[in-house]
Amino acid sequence: MNVLWAPWRMAYVSGDQPTPGCLFCTALLALDDPKHRILDRASRAFLILNAFPYASGHLMAATNRHVASPEDLEDEEHLDLMRVTRRGLGALRAAYRPEGFNLGVNIGRAAGAGVEGHLHLHIVPRWTGDTNFMPVVGSVKVMPESLDETFRRLLPHLAS
Repeated sequence: MNVLWAPWRMAYVSGDQPTPGCLFCTALLALDDPKHRILDRASRAFLILNAFPYASGHLMAATNRHVASPEDLEDEEHLDLMRVTRRGLGALRAAYRPEGFNLGVNIGRAAGAGVEGHLHLHIVPRWTGDTNFMPVVGSVKVMPESLDETFRRLLPHLAS
């Protein structure tokens, strides 16, 4: 029998409650980038690891300001959001060599937003054949790398 080892998922599985408030605002204001896995900061946006990734290296580019939708952004905020997205893509290409990417924004609960009200863009690296039967048959997603290792692996590619 094969064992799936994912100890970092225990908080999620055991039903621990998330920190109250907006996770992006909390992480941004804490000024402890390694603890909150913030990889890069621009003046008006930042790049953070997704705590519940779809694939190793799943990043989120988020605005500093708590706004719900792209039309709420000022031009410079939009530019910084795209700048950190571009830097995240470059770091992922260098560290993981993905064959493609999914980029996406979910606006509102009906669209699948896990964090409503704070605009963020998902950056998911993809490889041919990276999906398999596990999510369908076993309701399990296999993650081959810890979040801390992903953070350590990407950080050197984002150093200014």
